[in-house]
Amino acid sequence: MNRERVAIWVGGRTKPKDPVATKPGGEKEQVKSLIVRRSRRNGMDITWLTDRIAVGGGIWTAENMEKVAQAGITHVIDMQIEFDDTPLGKAAGVDVLWNPTDDDFEPKPPELFRRGLEFAEGALAQQGAKIFIHCAAGVHRAPMMTLAILGSMGWSLEDAMELIERRRPAADFADVYVQSVEQFLDGLSKT
Repeated sequence: MNRERVAIWVGGRTKPKDPVATKPGGEKEQVKSLIVRRSRRNGMDITWLTDRIAVGGGIWTAENMEKVAQAGITHVIDMQIEFDDTPLGKAAGVDVLWNPTDDDFEPKPPELFRRGLEFAEGALAQQGAKIFIHCAAGVHRAPMMTLAILGSMGWSLEDAMELIERRRPAADFADVYVQSVEQFLDGLSKT
C-alpha cells in the first residue's frame, strides 16, 4: 500500500521575513513540497524549511548520502547517536558534524547546541551552502537542534516551532527539549 502524508495549513501566525511561510500554497511552497515528495520516493526523508535549511530522518547509506549531495546539501548535522555519517559525508563531499545525543527526554546541555550552532553558522556563511539537520526519524532531536538554530537567527521559538511543525507534521517538541533550547538561547543573549 502506498501512503502519502498530507499536511493542511489552517492559518495562524507566520514569520513575515520568510517569503515561503507568508505565501501558503505559493509557487515556492509547491516546489518545496515536490522536492520533499521526490526525496521520499528516492529513499530520503528531507523536509525543506527554508531555501537553505532542511530537517529530516537518517541517511544510513552511501547511496543516500549521494542523494543528499545531489539535493544540493553541502553540510549535515547528524544528531543521532545510533550512526555517525562522517565517513559517508567525506566520500560524498559533504561536511558532517556528528553531534550525537540520546532521545531520552532529558535536558540537553548547552554544549550540544553550541556545537551545532557553530557548525551551522559556518556553513550558512558560505554562499550557496545548504544544511540538513537530521536524527534517526526526524521527530525529536533534529527538530530540537533546528529550533535552536532558527532561534539564534532571531526567530521566536513559537514561530520557529510553527514553521517546523507545518512543514514537517511528524516533528514533535517535547517540553524538556524546548526548555533546553530556551536555556541555551538565554545564555547566548547574556554573552
